[in-house]
Amino acid sequence: MEELLEQLLEDCRPYTQQGKVATYIPELAKGDANDLGIYVLRSDGRHYQAGDYKKRFTIQSVVKPILLLLALMDNGEEYVRSRVGVEATGKPFDAINVTDQTLFSDHLNPMVNMGAIAMCTLIKGKDYEERFRRLLDLTRQLAGDQEIDLDQQVYLSEKRTGNKNRALAFLLKTYGMIEDDVEQVLDCYFKACSISVNSKDLAHIGFVLANRGKLPQTEERIFPSRYATYVNAILMTCGMYDGSGDFAVNVGVPAKSGVGGGIMAVVPTRMGIGIFSPGLDGKGNSLAGIKVLEELSKRMYLSIF
Repeated sequence: MEELLEQLLEDCRPYTQQGKVATYIPELAKGDANDLGIYVLRSDGRHYQAGDYKKRFTIQSVVKPILLLLALMDNGEEYVRSRVGVEATGKPFDAINVTDQTLFSDHLNPMVNMGAIAMCTLIKGKDYEERFRRLLDLTRQLAGDQEIDLDQQVYLSEKRTGNKNRALAFLLKTYGMIEDDVEQVLDCYFKACSISVNSKDLAHIGFVLANRGKLPQTEERIFPSRYATYVNAILMTCGMYDGSGDFAVNVGVPAKSGVGGGIMAVVPTRMGIGIFSPGLDGKGNSLAGIKVLEELSKRMYLSIF
């Protein structure tokens, strides 16, 4: 299978030059558009990798399903769903698209910025530092990587330039979705997005979702099977921003992208896949990463449809 992965990276490498590295967060603008890596972890325990799979990058929006999992583990499905809905917005991930309080539960989902900021308030902890620490610990556990940590430079860069997210957070505050200090909530969110991972980490996290809440090898259960169903369903409809429909048709598996260039893909009962390529398409998804997943899905019949 490694030969297949190497071939797919070679075939899709030209797309790395067609995407654009994110620049609205200054530290992300330093990314190398030539980077391209993939890691696949299968249910039989075998793993395969190619390209720049060891290279670290910030998780960005791929943290959102982990935020959702922790909120579910802390509060249960009924309460979480009463606070943040599950419907796709059909809007860009950072859109300010809700101006009526009665629409919040229907027009937020955990995979867009506004919904994810609200998720931070649902995590339990005596303060937001403890909440972030619990999120970081869960990320390490799911990935099987204790070296995962905060990228301080990206965090500070996000904090300095995150005015759009501040606007989203103050809108949430206006409508009573946030009761705590907005800057404390945002600090947790900026740190969450600035966790440093690699393709292997994303593949392991995706595998736990594919394995319905159980870690690879040990089969230790981290969260209930129902939560895997809940998260995977939202990833399928909302995980690739307003490109989720095309992705469902062309790849056909639950997945989450981030503007750092990462994609975590979940092939239920079969495998987790992590991809990294920082050149983005117009919707904020890794362009070469999507092309690799499209070809891999065709070759291995990965689509759930």
